[in-house]
Amino acid sequence: MEHSQTAKEIIHLVGGEENIQSVIHCMTRLRFNLYDKEKVDRTKLEGVDGVLGTNLSGEQFQIIIGNDVPKVYKEIIANTNLKEESSNEKKDGKKNIISALFDVISGVFTPILPAIAGAGMIKGLLALADTFGWLSDTSQTYIILSALGDGAFYFLPLILAVSAARKFGSNPYIGAAIAAALLHPDLTALFAIGEPISFIGLPVTIATYSSTVIPILLAIWIASYVESWIDRVTHASLKLIVVPTLTLLIVVPVTLITVGPLGTILGDYLSVGINFLFENVGVLAMILLSGTFSVIIMTGMHYALMPIMINNITVGGFDYMIPAMFLANMGQAGAAFAVFLRSKNTKFKSLAMSTSVTALMGITEPAMYGVNVRLKKPFIAALIGGAAGGAFYGLTNVAAYILGGNAGLPGIPTFIGPDMNFGYALIGLAISFIVATVVAYLIGFEDVPQESSVTAPAEETGDKKTVSDLSGEGVVSPLTGEINPLSKVNDPTFSEGIMGQGLAIEPTEGIVVSPVSGKIVTLYRSLHAIGIKSDNGAEILIHVGIDTVQLNGKYFTKHIEEGAVVKPGDQLVSFDIEGIRSEGYELTTPIIITNSDSYEMITPIKTDGSIERGSDLMTLVAEGN
Repeated sequence: MEHSQTAKEIIHLVGGEENIQSVIHCMTRLRFNLYDKEKVDRTKLEGVDGVLGTNLSGEQFQIIIGNDVPKVYKEIIANTNLKEESSNEKKDGKKNIISALFDVISGVFTPILPAIAGAGMIKGLLALADTFGWLSDTSQTYIILSALGDGAFYFLPLILAVSAARKFGSNPYIGAAIAAALLHPDLTALFAIGEPISFIGLPVTIATYSSTVIPILLAIWIASYVESWIDRVTHASLKLIVVPTLTLLIVVPVTLITVGPLGTILGDYLSVGINFLFENVGVLAMILLSGTFSVIIMTGMHYALMPIMINNITVGGFDYMIPAMFLANMGQAGAAFAVFLRSKNTKFKSLAMSTSVTALMGITEPAMYGVNVRLKKPFIAALIGGAAGGAFYGLTNVAAYILGGNAGLPGIPTFIGPDMNFGYALIGLAISFIVATVVAYLIGFEDVPQESSVTAPAEETGDKKTVSDLSGEGVVSPLTGEINPLSKVNDPTFSEGIMGQGLAIEPTEGIVVSPVSGKIVTLYRSLHAIGIKSDNGAEILIHVGIDTVQLNGKYFTKHIEEGAVVKPGDQLVSFDIEGIRSEGYELTTPIIITNSDSYEMITPIKTDGSIERGSDLMTLVAEGN
């Protein structure tokens, strides 16, 4: 690759220097902030020598380069008047307000999804037990299970307060105290009387705060500024007492008098407006939403719908948008299944089938990025399948009555409700899957050539030597956690094998150790990515999490320096799992052999299940051995 020429072509194809607001790079890709993304010629860009692919993430346009990204980046800076910036530096410009809103919503709601998903599934199972007479709704067992299911939703403001406070950078326990005050039984009883209420002479508007979303978000947002200001003007010796006391005394009354009622009214009218739209032009609304939901997910805009969905369920009792997400996922599963039926590439057929199954289970990224988007036409078929199911849902008024958290087959208790809602829901899911399968099969696609398969061979053949044979060393696991194939990584750079072959690990401990004897050739400033070259020539990338470069090193601690000589088991980096997840980032960690072309075979010791750091992970068969 001629780095200078690559850089010049990239500058031209992203719309020229005048279209570049800023550019930074991470371990594998260039990250552009552009004034007008419509000026980008993605087709030609992906054909440029040295460009492995492109990706659009929120407001950021990304060009995947691989190991040579620092060199291409330097050439871009050298050929323009752009300022060289580290991805660890915060930009002076203000973030687009829409992007900022999505970032906040994602950061607040993603960490709490397990709690409300678990509670929602319990409510679904309980509804099944009641419907089929397995359990009496007056039994003590039913009452206890009902408390399990309802608890997270009744005290939703309390859960949201902790998550929102972390996102806004304030004390989560003060946030919890604010929510607890709004939900206090004595205050609830005072509101229930129905008589006028005042606080130091100021009128307090009666409102219900249990199971609400918007009031507590507004309250914690205000609290973050109040707490920060009080903290700045208070002497260090008094902060422990003064900061929380004054924050509570200011924020809770302000919420009760103004913010809380405003948030409640806003949430109610938002739900009423959306439900009015679906009830009056339901077919059209459902077709449009179901047919475009996969695109919405790709842009990250689905996070903006999350609080509306939760508010609809907790306040109104049902929601029309969650079913659209189910249909979109079934469409992706059906399109990938069609690829399995039609593809002649045996390894890609296997990938298509496995990703179709995971999409049926509600995890669509492997099918969407690894198969359908990659082949283009199947993705269009998936959208058509979603729209077809949406037409049926619109005609039959299918709604979600339980917040299950999974928009796949495990989440179908979501549809348990009155009359034929559950039966119609199952029919609609089948329609989306079948239509997407048929359309994708009929319109066809340009198949992946046999030699383009990116899955690793299952076993060694002949008398080839592995790296272990050559040096007494193998590639061991740098992490403790659960093994996943790369196809399940929610980033096409890794899931499509663009960076090379390997595996991914979902860590259960925040410690990264060296997988080989060798040298640290790259330790990125944000500490999320480590490049190692083994003594036997294997070039290994350990990329902790997805998009964690945005954390700028927060929650990471380094234990070695770039250039250090390491052996298997040496600690490289440690990280705070809960802290990273609280910011809304995935921790799935790809371990990639970036010079995969140098090996005839890359064989995982196992492809699923748990693994301890230091355990054998994979072996490499070098060419000519």
